[in-house]
Amino acid sequence: MKRVFIVHGWDGYPEEGWFPWLKKELESKNFKVFVPQLPDSANPRIEKWVPALAGTVGVADEQTCFVGHSIGCQTIARYLETLSEGQKVGGAVFVAGFFERVNLEEDFNVQETSRLWLKAPLDFSKVKSHLPKSIAIFSDNDPYVPLDNQNDFREKLGSEIIVEKSKGHFSGPSDGITKLPVVLESVLKL
Repeated sequence: MKRVFIVHGWDGYPEEGWFPWLKKELESKNFKVFVPQLPDSANPRIEKWVPALAGTVGVADEQTCFVGHSIGCQTIARYLETLSEGQKVGGAVFVAGFFERVNLEEDFNVQETSRLWLKAPLDFSKVKSHLPKSIAIFSDNDPYVPLDNQNDFREKLGSEIIVEKSKGHFSGPSDGITKLPVVLESVLKL
């Protein structure tokens, strides 16, 4: 049975936006779906989020897939970087992910958090060695994640790129998105 782990973003939670809809849709297709609450989501930290995801996943294999939103995409990539040599997962769908830059408010704590994630080294070749297939989805009007972030996904992870029209940051509360069929279709292609 395929397992799917949906990883929320900064300030996120398991019942946010389109996560419950995606969980229900995947479960109806016989996937086992997990949407963990990562610690202190208002202040995401690599050293807390990656081990929390690893603890939820247990042993990853080719029946293990991931869906990440925003900083959740980085969490997945950084988790994959920690896997043993030769270990593979089934794939990942990255929604509004970023590695290069992100547009955030000028608050010091917000800037410091984003700096920590953007500046921490990430071995893309190691991540890709565990990730046979990935799809990265962006919106043409995302206020936080500029479209040039797609280059890292395409060039360094070999991701298929999908750009949606007028979906903002794909956030439930602020963008009103409670269903996201493109993500379901993407998971089914992994």
